[in-house]
Amino acid sequence: MRIHVTSVFVDDQAKALAFYTEKLGFIKKNDLPAGEARWLTVVSPADTDGVELLLEPAGHPAVGPFQQHLVADGIPFTSFAVDDVYAEVERLKGLGVEFTQEATDMGPVVTAVLDDTCGNLIQLAAMK
Repeated sequence: MRIHVTSVFVDDQAKALAFYTEKLGFIKKNDLPAGEARWLTVVSPADTDGVELLLEPAGHPAVGPFQQHLVADGIPFTSFAVDDVYAEVERLKGLGVEFTQEATDMGPVVTAVLDDTCGNLIQLAAMK
């Protein structure tokens, strides 16, 4: 068994695609019609055949309150691995990305938390 697709709820798929590709550096993998929305996935350029991240429409009534509570409590929806959190934070800040938690040494890991502009907080993490 392996993880093939995971998802993040987004309030606007086009805006999410721009953020996840232009800012975070992912590559669009699939963009297929799916009713009123799209089956829209991105992948890491380091592993284009690896796990896909589905930019899933946040249309279900439970999603909005769920996302709002996570953001209000400062809880990231998911986490992405990077080689150097400090360098990635600086790169992303240069692109206008806003952080709710600066790069922070947490012992065995360094983390930072960014706002994906689509309803989520996302954690960046690197093991030391």
